[in-house]
Amino acid sequence: MDIQRYAAFSAVPTGGNPAGVVLDAARLSDAEMLAIAADVGYSETAFLTEQRGHRSFRVRYFSPLAEVPFCGHATVATAVALAEWEGAGRFDLVTNAGPVPVDVDDAGRATLTSVAATVSELPGDDLEALLTALGWAAGDLDPALPPRVAYAGARHPVLAAATRQRLAKLDYDVPALKRLMEARGWTTVQLVHRTGPLAFDVRDPFPVGGVYEDPATGAAAAAFGGYLRALGLVPADAVVELVQGADMGRPGHLTVTLTPGEAGVRVSGTAVPMTA
Repeated sequence: MDIQRYAAFSAVPTGGNPAGVVLDAARLSDAEMLAIAADVGYSETAFLTEQRGHRSFRVRYFSPLAEVPFCGHATVATAVALAEWEGAGRFDLVTNAGPVPVDVDDAGRATLTSVAATVSELPGDDLEALLTALGWAAGDLDPALPPRVAYAGARHPVLAAATRQRLAKLDYDVPALKRLMEARGWTTVQLVHRTGPLAFDVRDPFPVGGVYEDPATGAAAAAFGGYLRALGLVPADAVVELVQGADMGRPGHLTVTLTPGEAGVRVSGTAVPMTA
């Protein structure tokens, strides 16, 4: 079993989000993939379970605790790993959430295009429970970016902090937040603070995956891009820069591109090999 390890959304192994990649998982059972992901210990490990055509693969993602429908950083890592074997260009990945094409350029930078992004209301009771679990007050929220639930392959509630100091102080009730997220089918919580017209600092609690905080979350970045577009908070053809992981000592950089007429959201970044 060859388990490759990459740091996604970073140019150095000590930044971004670590991901495991298993390029030949055809003979692995669900229980074996979950056990491998738990042993690797990263927020997700990607498993290619079937080749479906030229540069087309079925991919599944497991956190240490459960399978997730879509994972952006492990998608970027997988595409970069594939490009090292098959060369730059497009790969078509089939996820539990649907088809996700990924283009890898000659410099090793990968750009995924998510499934269609959607945004829904966050009910008042859920917002209250979410704020309580996080230890936030209603006054901590930025009124210019209203709470919503965003989707681009996985569901993420979006909360915007009015200050960078509020974002920096992440100290949540792990059991309470995990129960709420499992009940609602949320993958991570996308906590953001706007630092410029097209720039945000981001943090993502991930207790349902057995990880306190995810260092760089491509699925949530795609969902957040759909949120910004749906609420008219950026231009229709915006390129948005997200910085995540700095508060954890693993800074990562995610680029979100919105293209008029495209239902999905593009998320770009690099990935570099790590040692175990």
